[in-house]
Order: sequence, then structure tokens, then C-alpha cells
Amino acid sequence: MISGRGGPMTRGGRIRPPRRAMAPPGGIDEFEQCWEKLREALHDIHTRNAGNLSFEQLYRYSYKIVLKKAGEKLYDRVKHFEENWFAEKVIPPIRALITTNLVSVTLEEVPGTSVVERRAMGEKFLKGVRASWENHNMSMNMIADILMYLERGYSQNHSRPPIYAATIGLFRDHILRTSLKENGSDCLVFDILNSTIIDQVNMEREGDVIDKALLRSCVSMLEDLFETDEENEHEQLYLTTFEPIYLRNARLFYKAECEKLIREGDTRAWLRHTQRRLAEEAERCQTTVSPLTLQKITQVLEQELIIRHLEDFFNMEGGGIKPMIDNDSTEDLSIIYQLVARVDPKKAALRNALAARVIELGTEIEQVLRNTDFSIAQQADAEEPAEASEKSKPKTLTAAAQQTAAAIKWVDDVLSLKDKFDRLWSTCFAEDLILQTALTKSFADFINSFDRSSEYVSLFIDDNLKRGIKGKTEAEVDVVLDKAITLLRFLSEKDKFEQYYQKHLARRLLHAKSESQEVEQEMISRMKRELGNNFTQKFEGMFRDMRTSKETTEQYRDHIRGLGEVDEGQIDLNISVLAGNNWPKEVMGRTGLADESNAKVIYPREIQGLQDSFFKFYSINRNGRVLTWLGGAGSADIKCTFPKIPGKTSGPLSRERRYEMNVSTYGMIVLVLFNDIADNEWLSFEDIEARTNIPQHDLINVLTSLSVIKAYRVLLREPQTKAAAKPGHRFTFNREFVSKAIKIKVPLINAANKVENDEERQETDKKNEETRMYVTDAAIVRIMKQRKELGHSQLITETIQVLASRFKPDVSLIKRRIEALIGREYLERSELADGSPAYQYVA
Repeated sequence: MISGRGGPMTRGGRIRPPRRAMAPPGGIDEFEQCWEKLREALHDIHTRNAGNLSFEQLYRYSYKIVLKKAGEKLYDRVKHFEENWFAEKVIPPIRALITTNLVSVTLEEVPGTSVVERRAMGEKFLKGVRASWENHNMSMNMIADILMYLERGYSQNHSRPPIYAATIGLFRDHILRTSLKENGSDCLVFDILNSTIIDQVNMEREGDVIDKALLRSCVSMLEDLFETDEENEHEQLYLTTFEPIYLRNARLFYKAECEKLIREGDTRAWLRHTQRRLAEEAERCQTTVSPLTLQKITQVLEQELIIRHLEDFFNMEGGGIKPMIDNDSTEDLSIIYQLVARVDPKKAALRNALAARVIELGTEIEQVLRNTDFSIAQQADAEEPAEASEKSKPKTLTAAAQQTAAAIKWVDDVLSLKDKFDRLWSTCFAEDLILQTALTKSFADFINSFDRSSEYVSLFIDDNLKRGIKGKTEAEVDVVLDKAITLLRFLSEKDKFEQYYQKHLARRLLHAKSESQEVEQEMISRMKRELGNNFTQKFEGMFRDMRTSKETTEQYRDHIRGLGEVDEGQIDLNISVLAGNNWPKEVMGRTGLADESNAKVIYPREIQGLQDSFFKFYSINRNGRVLTWLGGAGSADIKCTFPKIPGKTSGPLSRERRYEMNVSTYGMIVLVLFNDIADNEWLSFEDIEARTNIPQHDLINVLTSLSVIKAYRVLLREPQTKAAAKPGHRFTFNREFVSKAIKIKVPLINAANKVENDEERQETDKKNEETRMYVTDAAIVRIMKQRKELGHSQLITETIQVLASRFKPDVSLIKRRIEALIGREYLERSELADGSPAYQYVA
């Protein structure tokens, strides 16, 4: 019995040689006798009638032939037998399966045949090929076992292919490579086989159901066959004949499919379709075709469905990536990221699309800001109950308040946009560092393209530290501070932000507007960690001044009590002693504006006595110190008494009214003047200016706030209009002033002007440019002092690197400052060894 190649009858491959030579009976040639036995056995094997065959006996026949040096003859006889068997028994049934319709459908792609008919014809042909192959393969395995010694004793010694390879290859040469001229076609069976398999696969791609096992067995046949009998590893028929055609067909299929998707204009459909196709092809390589093709077919899909038309799908009108970003389509964006990441490690297309959308949305924020009317409070109706007709009316904002509202809105919108893209980055883009870098750069670009970004960021922090954090938990306050630092990181002109923050911090400290000193300190600590000690040096100095001033005030009060001069009428004095280098020039009375007067303000006698008393105390341990009183930076609480109005028998005017009013120091000086005049006497603008010597700009603000705003109209003005006070106007004490509140805070007209006007902004820019000149000079000198000699280009490069943390320096500015330092003999010109320009430090 023969069980097949490598079966149990081989007993480890050891066959006992014949004990004695067999004499040829009747003079018949011994080779022919043995071959006849083997030929009959080969026939029985092919006809599945090998049950009574003896493997050991058949092996002895081939063994004897090889020993008689007739191996070549046996090799050729076996091969010839198989060729005849193919010609007579195998090829005719295969040809019968190749009908005219099959050729038309598979090779000529003639339309008109239904899918069911195509599938049935293809499966019938493939089943015939599979059956022929399986029969031949099993037969060749059994025959190779019988002729095992032929391979050992002849094939290996004469460099001929193993008998199995030679006989199994006959299927390739006599079946697959058979011409179909008799069927009226110039093609080979190979062509029909490849086209039929591919046609079946295309049916499945289009949603039909096919026999995957049948296709897999046919593909396995191609994997088992080689171009030649040498069976080189890279010459599998699958790789050389089938796979190139399969990939070419897939490329055409998916190219047409992608063009159809583009015509439909639905990016979301493309995403899901591409994702599904990738999964289907990966599964197909495992169940239908060969895993060897997985990488190659994946590259075809990536090229045709993703790379070739990626920009087209991203920029589709009404259905590209922009609506996905705007509508927070996280699922779609996640798929986009997965698809792009698999074809481009740098994610260039996605990176550019995200960056462009960030800038577009940032520009829209600025445009909306310019088109928004901030003249009416945005949430007045929601915040105030409509109990009366006046209360139901929206509150009209002043020009300065409108600017402040615009600043807060811009910052809130930018932070909302940042939060949006942070969520997308975390949820959809796997926190990809490449995309994070692109998003950060695009945010910085549009933020710094807005010329008021530094001022608005400072205003955001100012508004939150004054009132925004009220009632918030510690965690919520941390979120606010984190947002502030996030915005600060984006600013390229950090030196300009420093100036604005210094102004706003000064107002909060001097007017006790901070909601929490701890939060103020925490904000500065975070700035220090982010930007370094130099950036926060002045801010910390301002806090030191306020702490020292508090201690000094307590010491002064103890000093007064020690002198026994305290009485009930004593004015309570709180002093803030400010070091000039830490505080803004505006606070210190050095604004530089053309209409600012530096003349000495005339204080009331009572205040002058306090000033002299404090100066004497302050000078005890501080000889040589000079104190300059800054009336524009302080405030005063004064008690005002408004008399009973004759003839009034009811209502508030029928009795004396007392109020405690908080006004600026200049406001206190003006109001005290009216203590010394008759009830009906008027003071002109010029009289007040002469008696107080208050700078005209500040005096206009003080008189306007005391005479225009109805709720704080302590003075009457002639003429009584809503316009600002000016020279030529007259003022008198408003005896009929009434207020529902006992404690009244009178705001200055410019107190709400936290956002600069055009003149102030130009002045700030001018000061900022001057400061940058000094900072650039210092950076150049530090570099040259360390390096002694440096080339022109290298000096500019190092200067830019040093200054980048504060602002983005202009190369022309650096060149001008180098020339200025040469003129001031800090540097001198020289040349490097290659003749390029350089500079030397002059000690």
C-alpha cells in the first residue's frame, strides 16, 4: 500500500537493498521489466487504484534501475509518461471548461452577462482547475516517494531538478501555459485563470458573495508553482504572474472608485469608505489571496484613495475638513488623522490644513470684534430685573468701557478657540507632537498679527484679578491663571506686555482693587517660572513697596500717638512710598505728554501739615531721601454735609444730608475749596486751576466727574451740559445733591480708561521702542564682552537669540545699535581671517 510522500511505509527512509540480483526472465531487458512494473503503478496512482501497490517493491524497482546506471532513462520515461497523461486525460477537461463566454467575460470584459452567470462560469472553471491540480499534486507526491532513490542516486549527482519538481512543473507547462488557439483565442490558460480570480475578487469588492475557499486554493496552487524546476524562492508563479496583474487591476478599480467619490463631493463618505476598503483588503489577503500581497495592496490603496486626492478631499466646498473642525466632528477627524498618519509621517497636509484654519478663525475673531457694537452692555437685560422702565433699558457704555469690553471678548474668544483645538488635538490626533507644534505656531501667528494683543492679554488678567475670580474655588482660579500663562506664551512682544501689566498692577495695588493678594503673588510666580527673574523684577518691587509702605504707615501712626498729638479731628493718613524704578512713569508723574504740567500742586493747609509731619518722621532714619507727592495716584475719603433746603417740607431736601465720599486726591483738593466760599458763589475753571495748580488735563477729568455724572453731581456747572469741563466754565457747590447711598465712590472720567486711546498708544509704542534700543545695546555689549571679537552675521544671530525671550528684534534695529555702539566707542570694526566684517570689544 502507498500512503503518499513521506508516509509510514518509508520507516524512517531506510529501505533494505535486494539480497541478490534478479535474472531477467526469457531474455527480457531488466530495465524494461522494472519500468513496466513502475508504469503500471503510475497508472494506478493516477486512477486512484493504488490500494494494492507495495511501496517497498516499487522502491526496489527504481533502486535497481539506478544501480544499473539507467537513472537518466527512468527520469525521462517518468516525465514522458506524465506529459502523455496530461495530453490525454487532463487537458481536454480543462479546455472544455474554457467556453467562449468565459473568455469574453474575463479577458475581453464584454458587458451584458449578469453577475450570477459570471460567478457561476468562473467558479466552474476554477473548480475544474483546482480538482486537476489536487489530483496531480497528490499523485506526484506518491510517485516522488516511490522514486525517492532516483532523486538521491541520480538527480542530485547530475544536477537535474528533483523528480517531484520536474513532474509537478508539468502542470505549469502543460496546463497553465497551454495556448487556447483551438478555442479561437491567442491567450493562455494562465490568462483565463488570473482574470477569473480577479473577476471574482472584483465581485466581492462590489458587494457580491463569492467562494473564498475556492479562490484561496487556486492562489495556493500558484504559490506552490515556480517559473522553473529549480524552484527559486522569488520565482513563485504567484509573485511573477498573478500578483502584478492583481495589483494593476486593483489600482484601476480604486482609481475609478476614488474619482467617483470626488464627483459626489462627500468627504465623510470618503473617510469611511477608505477605512472600510483598507480593512477589507487586509482581510482578503488572509482569507482569499496571499498574505504576501498585504503590504503591496495596502500601498496601492494608500496611493489611490489617500495620497493622490488628499488635498481635493480636504478642500471640498461645503464638505472638506473645515466643517469638520468647525462642527467638532471628532470621529471624522480621528479617521483623517489615522489615514494621513499611515501615508505621511510628517502629516504635512493635515498640519497645513489645521494651521490655516486656526489663522482663519483667529482672523474671524478680530473681524467680529471690529463689527461688534459695544456701546450697549452685552448682558444688561439678563443681569438687571426689569422692575421699572429705566431698569429695563440697556446700559450704555462709555467709549473707554466699550474698549474694555472688546478686549475681554477678544481674549475669551481666543481662549475658546484654543480650548477647541486642544480638545481636538487630545481626542482626535493622539496628542501628536508634530501637530501640536503647528497649532502652537499658527496661534502665535494670528495672535501677534493683532496689534493690541499684548494690551488685551494684560487686560484679561487685570479684569480677572479685580473681579473675575470672586467666588471661585482654588481649582477654578488655577484654570484662570493657566489660561493667562498660555496666552502669555504666544506673545512675541513680551516687553510690551510687561509695560501694560505694570500699569494695570499699579492701579490694582494703589486703589486696593485686587481680589486676592495671594492670587496676585501666584500670578507673578508663574510668570517668573515661565519667563525668568528679570521679567518680574519690577512687579516684585511694587509689592515690596506696598508692604514697606504699610509698615511705614503703622510706624508713623505709632510715632504720632507717642507725641500725644492724636485728636478726634485728626486726619487718618495712609502713605504709599513708591520707588521710582519699579512703577510706571504715568504713576510717577513722568508721562511725557505735551499737556502735562510738572508744577507743584497746592494742597489744603490741613494736608500740608500732614505732609510736613510725615516728611519729618520719614527723614529721621533716611537722610538724603526726597519725597515727591503724587496727587494723581492717590484717593481720599471725605465727609460731606449738604444743608436743608429752605421751603422744602418733605423729602430728602427737607433735612440735612451727610455722605462719605471717596474721590481722588485732586478731587479732594477741589472740593475743599468750596468750604471757604459763600453758598451762592461760583468759581471759574481758571480760578480753580490757579488756586490748586492741578495739571489742566487732570483738572478737566476731576471737574467733569464731579459735575456731569448725575449720580455724583456734587458740583453744578454753568453751562450744564454732558460735555467735558473746560476753561470758561463756572462751578458751585450743589446744595440739592441727593443720593440713596451713604458711601459714594466718585469715579474719574478716565478711571475706566483701562484701554489706551490713540495718543496714549502712540506714546506707549514710542517708549517701547526706546526701551528696546537700550535692551539691544545691553545685549550686544554683553555678547561682545564675553566673545571679544565676533563676525557681523554671528553677532546679529546671537543677539536675536538673546532677545527672543522678550521680543522679536528687527535686524535693522540691531544694525543701527551696532553703529551707535561703534560711535560711542564700545565696539570697533575689524575683519576675520577670511575677510568678512567683524567687530571687536573695546574695554
